[in-house]
Amino acid sequence: MINTKFKVPLGGLPQKIHIRSLDEENPVLLFLHGGPGVVNRHAIMGPHADLLDTFTLVGWDQRGSGGSYWGAKPETLTVQQLAADTAELIAGLCARFNKDKLFIIGGSWGSELGTHVAYQYPEHIAAYVGFGQVVNGAENERLSYEFALREAEAAHDAESIKLLTDIGAPENGVYRGGFKSMMIQRRVMTKYGGYSQDASKRSYFDAIVKPILLSGEYSLTDLIGLIKGYKYVLTAMWDEIADIDLATACPSFEMPYFIFDGRLDNNTPAVLVEDYFNRIAAPHKELIWFDAAGHNPMGDEPERFKTLLREKLRDVAASEQGKGIRI
Repeated sequence: MINTKFKVPLGGLPQKIHIRSLDEENPVLLFLHGGPGVVNRHAIMGPHADLLDTFTLVGWDQRGSGGSYWGAKPETLTVQQLAADTAELIAGLCARFNKDKLFIIGGSWGSELGTHVAYQYPEHIAAYVGFGQVVNGAENERLSYEFALREAEAAHDAESIKLLTDIGAPENGVYRGGFKSMMIQRRVMTKYGGYSQDASKRSYFDAIVKPILLSGEYSLTDLIGLIKGYKYVLTAMWDEIADIDLATACPSFEMPYFIFDGRLDNNTPAVLVEDYFNRIAAPHKELIWFDAAGHNPMGDEPERFKTLLREKLRDVAASEQGKGIRI
């Protein structure tokens, strides 16, 4: 049994990870958090710790975020550097657990990071799973903003309408007021169910901040890094992220590529996903819809999500092991 938190050097920067396992022979599942800058160890090791019946779970605070905030220079906060950090972590985990390959799963920004890693560094990846799947930065923000404004207008919510019209529509995925304007849009979008239809998740604080603070997963230093790092990382990386179209940047994959997406997602709008899925190539690919879910189907429909995750990845592991590959 393993339950340990420690820092590992990735790209020259000590970065915080948490590993839990009931059986080191189980396949390793590495979670890539969203944001960038929104850590998720609390969810992996809390509500979703039942996945330990099948996987060794790894949570990681990415460069500049949470427990990995300290010492992250702004010039290193790039998609390429975070992809290289991920590849280095994957190689280290494979060596630690005597595996040839492991599984990666990413939500929101983590789905974009995971896609880049799967495309650029396929050697040690058995399969990719994405949810809240990012597709195109500019279109993502245009559609999400339009959803928030449309819903506020339908509700005659004068305060939210003014907030949104004051910040203005994003241009090429970037808001004129930067981080502050994006947070205004996200709060209105969340208020009207763009993140989740669950009434308890209509507040940005209740959906994102409160679970982190109450989890007990993070040290005081981690929490300070989280508070400082969220704005720091997102501000440093957003112009680059907003300019990426994944169908063009990462058109094909050498491993199975799964998307588990919520039909009701208007944070990374679900309407973009099917066309993207149809355009990419992989030896096996599946798009699985969660009709009652929004941006985080793992939170909105957890039992179905985790049942399917186990089923799909067990099949991949069995296939790979049949070829003599250690998973």
